[in-house]
Amino acid sequence: MAQQQPAAKEDEMPIFRTTVSLVKVDIQVLDGTGRNIPNIPEMDFAVFDENQPQQIAHFERESEPLDLLLLLDVSGSMRRSLEEVAATTRAALGQLHHGDRVGLMLFSRRTQIIQPFTDDFHDAQFKILDSIYKESLGAGTLINESVIAAADYVKQQRPKTRRAILIVTDNEGMHYKALNKEVTRSILNADAVLNAIVVRQGPKPAPYKSNGFTNPDLAPPDVYAMAAQTGGEALDGAGKVSEVFKHIVAGIRSRYFVQYAAPPADPGTFRHIRVELSPAARGRYPGAVVRAREGYYVTAPQ
Repeated sequence: MAQQQPAAKEDEMPIFRTTVSLVKVDIQVLDGTGRNIPNIPEMDFAVFDENQPQQIAHFERESEPLDLLLLLDVSGSMRRSLEEVAATTRAALGQLHHGDRVGLMLFSRRTQIIQPFTDDFHDAQFKILDSIYKESLGAGTLINESVIAAADYVKQQRPKTRRAILIVTDNEGMHYKALNKEVTRSILNADAVLNAIVVRQGPKPAPYKSNGFTNPDLAPPDVYAMAAQTGGEALDGAGKVSEVFKHIVAGIRSRYFVQYAAPPADPGTFRHIRVELSPAARGRYPGAVVRAREGYYVTAPQ
């Protein structure tokens, strides 16, 4: 006759363990000339979430692996600029580290992944050269929709890594369904930073102001504003694409990376982030500029 198992005690309840959600923040610190400031220690950074100071749970620089997606505008006016990008791709990507990956997405009317993420940087140059002479991906330039597609793609990649999108465009396009704020939300939800090289013929677009007379659906795409909101930078590259390409990749690679425990909040809530340098660091680097994402949208627990 089989022995009966002893009854479980009432106080022997199952144990459930949950993981703490971490907020990821890429930080760039520039001096007055626009150069990256290296070797700032963790103790000199202060991170605030809705104006409340946060304890940094993880701090890195240089060693955290990076996924960098190149998002290239292949509309007809961009050919010469893309040739310059291709010519300097090897030198620019040579600044990346072991464990980093690069991907290539093209866009005009629609998007296409030409090179999935890879650690073979040498092949990227040939993929860009080949893509310059491909037929346009449809008439028109849909910048906003293309950036959202790029954000969705990087969001599917390695979770424990830094993520960056570098768009090369003339910033001249239109959108049909995706407003600028929706693009920014997609990038923030992907834990990515948008950077841009803008090869433009006309003046920089004026900031959009809601004054009751302008339809926001007609507001032009503005990669300058979207880059700033996600903690990235947008640089004018007209006539100097090669130089700017190398500079901006170096800046992406040399960023500081911190994580902190997300405070309790309702899913869907937007929470503001602020990053500051300590008074001591401000004294050492007067005029320093700190770039970081403006905030994040709280996601539901997994």
